Amino acid sequence: MSQLAIKKFNTAGPCVPSKHYMLPVLSRVTNVDDMIEGEFYFILHAPRQSGKTTYLQFLTNKINAEKRMYAFACSVANLKTITDRDVAMNELAGQINRALKISGVKKLKDLAFSDDAIPQSVSTVKISNFLNYLSVNLDKDLVVFFDEADCLEPSPLITFLAQIRDGYNDRDRGPDSKFPKSLALVGLRDIRDRLIHVRPDEASKGLASPFNIKKKALTLPNFKEEEIASLYRQHTDASGQIFEDFAVTRAWRWTKGQPWLVNALAYEAVVEILKNDYSKTITGSHIDEAAEILIKRRDAHIDSLLERLKEPRVIRVMDSVFAGTLGKVVKNDDDKKYCQDLGLVTLDEEGKLRPANAIYSEVMPRLLTDQIQSALDDDIAKIKWNDGQKIFMSNLLKEFQNFWRKNAFTFLLRINNTDLHTQAVIKNKLESLPLAYEISATDSLSFIGRVKEAIALQYDEAAYSLLLFAFLQKVLNGGASVHCQFAQGRGSVDLGVIFKGHEYLVECKLLGRKPLEISLERLKKYLIASGEKEGWLVIFDRDRNKNWKEKITWKTTKFKSFTIHIVGC
Repeated sequence: MSQLAIKKFNTAGPCVPSKHYMLPVLSRVTNVDDMIEGEFYFILHAPRQSGKTTYLQFLTNKINAEKRMYAFACSVANLKTITDRDVAMNELAGQINRALKISGVKKLKDLAFSDDAIPQSVSTVKISNFLNYLSVNLDKDLVVFFDEADCLEPSPLITFLAQIRDGYNDRDRGPDSKFPKSLALVGLRDIRDRLIHVRPDEASKGLASPFNIKKKALTLPNFKEEEIASLYRQHTDASGQIFEDFAVTRAWRWTKGQPWLVNALAYEAVVEILKNDYSKTITGSHIDEAAEILIKRRDAHIDSLLERLKEPRVIRVMDSVFAGTLGKVVKNDDDKKYCQDLGLVTLDEEGKLRPANAIYSEVMPRLLTDQIQSALDDDIAKIKWNDGQKIFMSNLLKEFQNFWRKNAFTFLLRINNTDLHTQAVIKNKLESLPLAYEISATDSLSFIGRVKEAIALQYDEAAYSLLLFAFLQKVLNGGASVHCQFAQGRGSVDLGVIFKGHEYLVECKLLGRKPLEISLERLKKYLIASGEKEGWLVIFDRDRNKNWKEKITWKTTKFKSFTIHIVGC
């Protein structure tokens, strides 16, 4: 979905190059003019596909059009795999030179060198010398933007920032010590945060000194709901095709204004679902269908989330979010802010972390459980789970109890490439054991560790709910939709299975996290909202001193006119 065939929707850069439909770009970030006029060096960061590059294009064009200063933007993206600082600085000088060559401003273009004539100097002053050369030879002040600056490897990053610091400190000390009037580092993350984590000892040496004032770390926000309406209305004005109000409401609900997703939903609805038939109104149902397509198809933007979910700092936060617990995240605000800056999470009305939007909330567990699902025995997918009209949810969860007791350990061994003979021996042994069989303490300790290896991550508390999610996905095999709802601090995870107009609500929690009464109350609220009368509460007991007969339990109870099945695992 990197190209939009009908050249219609444009969300300030994240999806297509077309300028047919576009929200006012420059108004998306406040205080930038103040930063430039005040001769500040500042940071602009926002999640991937938020429109940063397009914003820089408009900003440089605006500055150059006003003819009071010169401006250009230089991408650092090509340097992201270069670890050698000398090689990186040579490449960065080449990128600056390229930015000058393609500039629409003659004065900047005239200062570019031929590729083999860029002045040579040691890497520790190469960039500062180049920027000094430009500033000295221009008749007006210079503004420079380094796009994707946070992708630099540690050694090149330190070298680059040191030169920016020195140029910033020495500027205007004489006719030959000029430097850009204003400079911005643009990327996914706050560069000061990146610096501290690649070289903590450097924080006290002033390497981030031009960027160490909090108010100078600006961000590119998501669209507001009314801005989504304005964008979609441009399509209506041009084509006559109407987006009903509820379609905008659903787009906001699914995306929370993430620009790439806003654009992608519109594309799916207009082009793929309604086949460019502008006589048909786009409804909320069309937007919901488009969201389901994005979730299942997982375009490059969405799939790139997986790489982020492997980072240790992200794992520490997202493990708590996925498990519904507060966990370590309360103790590490830096990690929490990092995940917010990446656009992975946001704070809800109660001040608790949750995935940044509903699409991410649906996609993330699928990303984390792909390997688990592929490793599950194909026989699981043969379990009879419906009669064509309704799901046998109680029977399905009883099957999961059997899986949890008998087959999970074998399954985890298989993921760890245990030879087939050993797998068969262990499987036969486990299947012959009575219900009261208790896995040894050694096996218990390694069990969740193997779950973590199975998803190629180090999620601990979330592994239980993710495994249940994977099991349901495998059994249902696309015949029904499985949805997740996470909210950090709630102590539980909600799974909803939708089939034939009915929703089967399953709350998943770890024993001891929250009193049973609280979980029952929460499940009751969801049942009221869905109009259903029956729900399931799956409780995982991690006590190694209990045997399987104590853990594998089933209790059906009436709770305030609702039927609740309490499923012990």
